[in-house]
Amino acid sequence: MQLSFKKHPAAALVPTTSLADLLPGRQAVIVELDLPGELATRLMTLGFVPGNTVALVRTAPGGDPLVFRVDGAELALRRDTAQQIRIDSESISPLEEP
Repeated sequence: MQLSFKKHPAAALVPTTSLADLLPGRQAVIVELDLPGELATRLMTLGFVPGNTVALVRTAPGGDPLVFRVDGAELALRRDTAQQIRIDSESISPLEEP
């Protein structure tokens, strides 16, 4: 299931990268989830919704899993799952502490 958030045709021109490419201490806006239906639905209930801001808080010592902050909660995702979540590369900015 591919879920995306597009307000108008120009949104298709938004440069994207994967959530796995985000550096610790940075945040960005989610553009789409290209994941199987059940996993996409589960992540969306946890806040990984197109249009929401997500931040990479830290990584495990081996680099996997990655810990993200979304909607005030910290959640760990495997790197391969994070690679299937697209973010707006122009929205990447330093993490805003709550």
